[in-house]
Amino acid sequence: MDTTHQALEGQVLNKASKAEHNEGVPVTEKAFNNRHSVSSSSGRRDSLSKGFEHANLAMVGADQTHLEVSDDDAFGQNDIDNIAPSWFVWLVAATASIAGALFGYDTGIISAVLVYLGDDLNGRAVTANEKELITSLCSGGAFIGSIIAGLTADKFGRKIAIYVGCVLFSVGAILQASSYTIAQMAVGRLVVGFGVGSAAMVVPLYIAEIAPTKVRGRLIGLNNMSITGGQVISYGIGAAFAHVPNGWRYMVGLGAVPAILLFCLLPFCPESPRQLIFHGKLQEAEVVLMKIYKGASQQQVRTKVALISAACEEAKELNYDQSRWSKIKQLHTNPAYFRALVCACGLMVISQMSGFNTLMYYSSTLFALVGFSNPVAVGLVVAGTNFVMTWVNMMTVDPIGRRRVLVTTVWGMSAGLIAVAIAFHFIPVNTKTLVLEASSVTPPAIVVLVFIIWFVFFYGVSVGNTAWMSTDFFPMEVRAMGTMWLTCSCWGSNIIVSSTFLSMMKSMTPSGAFGFYAAICGIGWVLIYFFYPEVSGLTLEEIGEVFKHGFGVKYARELRKERKDEIAERMRTREKHIPMGH
Repeated sequence: MDTTHQALEGQVLNKASKAEHNEGVPVTEKAFNNRHSVSSSSGRRDSLSKGFEHANLAMVGADQTHLEVSDDDAFGQNDIDNIAPSWFVWLVAATASIAGALFGYDTGIISAVLVYLGDDLNGRAVTANEKELITSLCSGGAFIGSIIAGLTADKFGRKIAIYVGCVLFSVGAILQASSYTIAQMAVGRLVVGFGVGSAAMVVPLYIAEIAPTKVRGRLIGLNNMSITGGQVISYGIGAAFAHVPNGWRYMVGLGAVPAILLFCLLPFCPESPRQLIFHGKLQEAEVVLMKIYKGASQQQVRTKVALISAACEEAKELNYDQSRWSKIKQLHTNPAYFRALVCACGLMVISQMSGFNTLMYYSSTLFALVGFSNPVAVGLVVAGTNFVMTWVNMMTVDPIGRRRVLVTTVWGMSAGLIAVAIAFHFIPVNTKTLVLEASSVTPPAIVVLVFIIWFVFFYGVSVGNTAWMSTDFFPMEVRAMGTMWLTCSCWGSNIIVSSTFLSMMKSMTPSGAFGFYAAICGIGWVLIYFFYPEVSGLTLEEIGEVFKHGFGVKYARELRKERKDEIAERMRTREKHIPMGH
C-alpha cells in the first residue's frame, strides 16, 4: 500500500476510534458485533487496508454525527468542492427537472380544464363537488406515489423511480384526453398523481445527491423553477386552446410529450454517486464524479469516493437487519431526526396550506368569479409572477441564507391574503352557487387581483421554493424515508386544500376562506422565526449536528459564524484547509 493510502487509512482509523467513544444512536447487535469483531488496532488497520486495496473504501464506525472523512484530514487540503461545477451536473439537473415541469404542468392545467369542460363528461355540466373530486384525486395519487417511491428509492435507485414516473405521466395524460365520463377522468387524474408524487419525492433527492455542496441549493431550486415553469406553460396552453372545440383534451394530452422526452434523455443521466457506492459500484461512481468535478485529479476523486463510502458504511451499519418500518420508527424516536422531520415537514405544510394551491387549482374559476372575461389569461400573470420570484429565490437563497429569506418575506403572504379577504367582502357573490352577481369587473375585483399577485410575489421568493430544499436535513441512513415524509406532508396538505376550497367558499364566504389562509401564513411566520435554523453553507454532516442542539437556531448561527471566521483566516494565510462533506 502506498503512502497516500496509509495516511488516509490512519486518519480513518483515528476518527473511527474517536467515534466509538461517542454516544451514538442505537444499532443492532449484529452491527455492533461486526464493528467490534477485530480487537486489536493492527487488526483494524489490516481490515481497512484490504478495503483500500479492493475499492479505495474508507470504513468508519457508526456514530451519531453521521461521520465522514474530509479531504483536508487526509491530504492537508480540500479543494474538490472549490472546483467550479461542470456543465455536466447542470445539464443532468436540468434533465431531471423535466419531471418537475411535468409536476407543475399536470397540477396547473386542471385550472383551465375545469373552466372549459362544459358538458363533455357524462353529457352534463360538472358540479362543484365533482370538480373538487377531479382536482383532489391528483393530490391523493401523489400522496400514494410518494410513499411507493420512498419505499423503493434506496433498493432500486433514483433513476428507476423517475422512469416509472414518466410512464405514469403518459398513461394518465392519455386516459384524461380520451375521457367521456367523470369516472375515467378521475382515474386519469389519479394515475397522473402517482407520477407527480414519484417525481416530487425522487427528483429533489436525486439532485441533492449529485450536487456539489456550494451549489446544492441552486440545483434543487432549478427543479423548483421547472415546477413553476410547468405551471406557466400550462396556463399558456390553457389560454391558447380556450376557444378550440374540445380544447381541454389537447391541454391534458400534451402532458405526455415532456414525459416521453424525459424517458428518452434519462439514459444519458448517471445514477446518483451515493447510490452507486452504496451498491458497491465504485468505478462507476468515480467516472460520474470526474464528470461532476471537471478538472479534479484522480486522487481528489478517489478521496471523495472514500468520504461517501464511509458514510455509506455507517448507514449500512445503522440499518443492518432493519426493516423500512424500523427506519420510519427511528425517524420518530431519535430526537435529532425527529426535530429535522418536524422542521422540514412543518415548513412544507405551511407552504401548501398557505392558500397558494387554491390559485394553482382554481385560479381560472376564481378570476371568473370576480368578473374577468379571460380568467385563464389572468391566471397566467399570477403563474408568471411565481416563476420569476422562484428564480429570485434560487439566486439568493445560498448567499443570503434560507432562514433570512423566510423571516423577511413570509409576513407579506399573510398581509396580501388579509387584503384579498377584505376586498371580497365588497364583491357580490352568491355563496350558494358561487356566481358573480355583477356584470362587470369592479374596483374590489382589481384589488383582489393586485393583492393575489402581491401574495404570489412573497410566496415565490420564500416558502414556495425553500420548502423543497429540506431534503438535506436528513442524514443518509434515513434520507429517503425523511424525504418520503416531506413529500407526503406536501400532498396530504394538498388533498385538504384541493378538496375543501370550493366548499369553504360556500360555507365561510370567500372572505372567510382567505382570512383562514392568512391566519395560517401569520402563524407560520412566527413558527419559522423561533424554530427554523439557518443551514445554508453547511455540509450535510454539520446540518445533522445542528438538530442535536434542539432546533438549533442559535447553534446554527454560531456554527456558520465560526465557519466564516475560519474561512476568512485561511484566506488571509492562503491555506486551503476547509472541512468538507458531500
